[in-house]
Amino acid sequence: MSKVGLIVPTLNAGELWVSWLQAFAAQTVKPDYLLLIDSSSDDHTVALALEAGFDVQVIPKSEFNHGGTRQFGVNWLADADILVFLTQDALLAGPDAIEKLLAAFTDDSVGAAYGRQLPHRNAGPIGAHARLFNYPPQNQLRSLQDKAQFGIKTVFVSNSFAAYRRSALLGVGGFPLNTIMNEDTFVVGRMLVNGWKVAYCGDAAVLHSHDYGFFDEFKRYFDIGVFHAHTPWLQQTFGGAAGEGRRFVLSELKYLLKNAPWLLPSAWLRTGLKWLGYKMGGAMHARMPQSLNRRFSLHKAYWLSAIPENASDGRS
Repeated sequence: MSKVGLIVPTLNAGELWVSWLQAFAAQTVKPDYLLLIDSSSDDHTVALALEAGFDVQVIPKSEFNHGGTRQFGVNWLADADILVFLTQDALLAGPDAIEKLLAAFTDDSVGAAYGRQLPHRNAGPIGAHARLFNYPPQNQLRSLQDKAQFGIKTVFVSNSFAAYRRSALLGVGGFPLNTIMNEDTFVVGRMLVNGWKVAYCGDAAVLHSHDYGFFDEFKRYFDIGVFHAHTPWLQQTFGGAAGEGRRFVLSELKYLLKNAPWLLPSAWLRTGLKWLGYKMGGAMHARMPQSLNRRFSLHKAYWLSAIPENASDGRS
């Protein structure tokens, strides 16, 4: 019987945390190990997690890294065969969400699985569309051979609600220890190259969405550009992101025309800011001072310890 571990990075989880823990307590299948990695919260996050039975490891806020912190959790839960990841703002949408995500691993070829993300009930139209576009209701099973059909979307995954087979994860070297974001995409890309498959579980859902401000949209895509600049092998192997970007923009315009036409000017501005952020992050960050990179980045702590990444190719 496979042992399952749950890893949740947190920082001041706030009012949603009580609902998060209630939704977790209602799950039909519970992981064998529960680990919270907290970046020195000063609210009730840690106390409530301890009450709920979590093992809590506290780290300095400055030491959080999307890949390194999760790999710390992987190493800590050394006996877990399957590792489930959630974020503090991803609310399990049904009592069988974790059970249905884990069901993907009955297929021995699956190295990673991720669930559907639905908009939070108070999400704005732009944030809601992003979730509806990226997370359809139909299940998918993708392998390296599907890259001709899906392109860069072949490696799409999100650690807001995902799980990994330990042997597959460690077989590609684990999560990168110093990455600005997209540690999930990085390891899934390596897994696919190594012959594993990734399962999308449209019947396993969380509520998770963001209503970004204009400058935050720029910052987020600046960071995506930085990530892609450090991982050229991903686009060389699976294809560029431009086609998927155009498809998203067209889908967003159609959705807003039908549901919120007054937001079309905002959407056009956001599209321009995303494009500018992505281009600056990808092509210019290496020539810019760290102080400016930090200002343009959504993940500022990364720049305090930014070093050249061991991410130049897809080999472990």
